[in-house]
Amino acid sequence: MDRDSVEPQVGELPGKRAREWVEYHHRSAAPSTYVYDFVLDRSAPAEGPFCTDVDGNVLMDFTSHVAAAPLGYNNPKIMDTLAEFDLGDPLKIAGQDFYVSDGSEPGEEAFPGPAGLMDRLTEATSHYGMDTVFLSNSGAEAVENAIKICYDHSGGAKYGIAFEGAFHGRTLGALSLNRSKAVHRRGFPEIAGIETVPFCDDRSCTAGTCDCGFFDGGTSRLREKLHPKRGNVDPEDVSYLIVEPIQGEGGYRIPSDSFAAEIADVVEEYDITLVADEIQTGVGRTGKMWGSDHFPIEPDVITAAKALRVGATISREEIFPSETGRLSSTWGAGDVIASLQGALTLDAIEEHDLLDNAVVRGEQFKETVRDAAPAGVVDVRGKGLLLAVEFDTNERRDDVQDAAFERGLLTLACGYKVLRILPPLDVTEREISIGCELLVDAIADVA
Repeated sequence: MDRDSVEPQVGELPGKRAREWVEYHHRSAAPSTYVYDFVLDRSAPAEGPFCTDVDGNVLMDFTSHVAAAPLGYNNPKIMDTLAEFDLGDPLKIAGQDFYVSDGSEPGEEAFPGPAGLMDRLTEATSHYGMDTVFLSNSGAEAVENAIKICYDHSGGAKYGIAFEGAFHGRTLGALSLNRSKAVHRRGFPEIAGIETVPFCDDRSCTAGTCDCGFFDGGTSRLREKLHPKRGNVDPEDVSYLIVEPIQGEGGYRIPSDSFAAEIADVVEEYDITLVADEIQTGVGRTGKMWGSDHFPIEPDVITAAKALRVGATISREEIFPSETGRLSSTWGAGDVIASLQGALTLDAIEEHDLLDNAVVRGEQFKETVRDAAPAGVVDVRGKGLLLAVEFDTNERRDDVQDAAFERGLLTLACGYKVLRILPPLDVTEREISIGCELLVDAIADVA
């Protein structure tokens, strides 16, 4: 496959073999959130955003596997190094109990493992004063460990503060923080003491112009909740405040600087630990290394995953428990290949200026779709390559997603009527043009 010339080519979707594979898969699979009857053929040509399904259809993947494949398929920026890596069993070790190297001197690995990945992560968060990492398997685990260390660090403070529309994972502790869809939490037990405040969904608002509910009467609902006389929560009893710099599952909602500045002021005034959930916004997706970098906040804890291929809870040494055994995981930090992929991804972002590319190509996407003025589109927004197209109705959004799929463009839904677009971080001008054309044509057909 020549990435410089290939274009989507589709016949029947899903094809005969895809339907057979989907049926086979579901013989044993529990219900989950499958988006398409699209079956990737791992043995067929694929590179960057282009991939091939089991029926020979060539598609353009603008989902990046929900931002978990940040460089798309078979990208030589990491594959060239992976191709030289000698496989040996075990490829997963008990990573919290044993150490691993590639035989070189510390910090000079040709094939960096967990230690090399953690070293890179502390460097990438040094501007927030972070120097310590706990690796795990997933984003939900990263969040679980974040709230655990916050509860420990606060010495027994019982409250956590989350935001309306938030999504932080599907394990029980993380579920207690979710406020995006009722189906995530309904009927499950929850952590007590989680307070909720509105999330800003007007990226240009101020305290005086806000109508999203966060600001009210010249002050914020967060500040009122913690007010020593009028509030219903004692700030000394608050263990942490957790926020997505840009909400993901909640609809790619970009807040205003006024919202972020108010959060920063409140957590500083009351000495509350601020957790930034960067699982979808982190590792270059927004055109900066972290979504928080766009806003006037300074997180005390960052949770990362997806693009890292592993979960990571990043903070300062004094926030982590000093007692051994408070945090542990058999497989956390133990997937040697995943840690290598995460480290190589961070290296590629720096070496190939992918943050700048994300900014330029993201602007190209937004300008192209806005200029087309497609029917039913009420907003085109995003930071870097974290992009969203919002429609007037949920039904139109769903129909456009289906119509784009029929043309060979994979996208994802989020929120209630939003389509999210997540190209690879090294997406090219040509590839954005192709994707925009497919999307705009799909919108026109639905209209």
